[in-house]
Amino acid sequence: MNLLYSNDRPGTYPPSWYAATTPAPEPCAPLKGETRADVCVIGGGFTGLSAALHLAGRGYDVVLLEAHRVGFGASGRNGGQLGSGQRIEQTEIEKLVGREDADKLWTLAEDAKALVKDLIARHGIDCDLRPGIAHLGFTRREAVDEQRYAELLTGRYGYDQIEKLDRDAAQALCPSPKYVGGTLDMGAAHLNPLAFAFGLARAAQKAGVRIHEMTEVHHIDRGDPATVRTGQGRVTANHVVLACNGYLGGLDGGVAARVMPINNFVVATEPLGNDADRVLTRDVAVADTRFVINYFRLSPDKRLLFGGGESYGYRFPRDIAATVRKPMTEIFPHLRDVRIDHAWGGTLAITMRRLPYLARLAPNILNASGYSGHGLGTATHAGKLMADAIAGQAEGFDTMARIPTRPFPGGAGLRTPLLVLAMTWFSLRDRLGV
Repeated sequence: MNLLYSNDRPGTYPPSWYAATTPAPEPCAPLKGETRADVCVIGGGFTGLSAALHLAGRGYDVVLLEAHRVGFGASGRNGGQLGSGQRIEQTEIEKLVGREDADKLWTLAEDAKALVKDLIARHGIDCDLRPGIAHLGFTRREAVDEQRYAELLTGRYGYDQIEKLDRDAAQALCPSPKYVGGTLDMGAAHLNPLAFAFGLARAAQKAGVRIHEMTEVHHIDRGDPATVRTGQGRVTANHVVLACNGYLGGLDGGVAARVMPINNFVVATEPLGNDADRVLTRDVAVADTRFVINYFRLSPDKRLLFGGGESYGYRFPRDIAATVRKPMTEIFPHLRDVRIDHAWGGTLAITMRRLPYLARLAPNILNASGYSGHGLGTATHAGKLMADAIAGQAEGFDTMARIPTRPFPGGAGLRTPLLVLAMTWFSLRDRLGV
């Protein structure tokens, strides 16, 4: 079964609040026949659009191929949180790669946030960018751990945009009975991710990128040049950028063994009006300390956009609203009977260590994927790093590529059942509070 078509109609955006409120660009014609390019980018999400935009800005002739529509996948469906750092804490990264590369990875992560904000400003992208993400814990131990980590970021990395929240401050910000404290990172941000993706696509086209939608890639013939084959055509290119993330399919077995698709789900409630202050009193986003994380924020029209729950395999649950309502009402019991106007799922991709997988698959084929729920900034930046590497400035790309990325046990064949066992265990720990 192909994840590209398991849960969605071809070329149709999911029934998300984003898609319902964000005007889409005019469709781009599918690729038919043969064409030549300096670079062929496969995938029209943050990674591919950013790579194409930055390559075109350097003077490269770029063709971008997207199986559905630009921003169709995880890039246009996620929680819209632009977080600081990498997906895991710097203390873990230091143990994994050493202090020198850990410092570089922190700097690259800060560059990623700055890049997103700069692209929005430079290209006039209207995507409701707002500062602030709170990280909230369920127990005093979790809250203290968040605050100690904030102290480390300030003391060791000089990051001064994060503040501690005790119980009273956390409750004043987010009046859920579940949270007992944490931190507020005002250097992080949140936005409408689909609008950001559309803005990148428009900027890329303006820069000269040839975008072909409804064009699924079936095979890549390695060589110099490489040939990218689709159902009705092919692209001969000096370089290929693989930017497929959870929708990679069988294009590259080595990537598939290290990058696993999983599904995550989001709802948008009816507008809450004055009751919005019983959810959040400031226009910031929240991510909590559950292993299967809850994340949420308010839309400009005061809906609760709440993400929670995961599934592993090809199919989304039949009733996504019911799937997400369960964790949502655990956090906000007073919303038990609130109407849910939009409910949607998306397929992202994770790695064993929850750090992205950047790699040279061949001298002229680059991959970036596996953002593990931290993709808004990281994916956008990864696209730029690949563009830089193609242009001969590979330091940032090589730093990311040095992150050890183990294959999932059993490779692409057995990874799903083994992951289900592991995630069931972590979900049980969440429920027991251990």
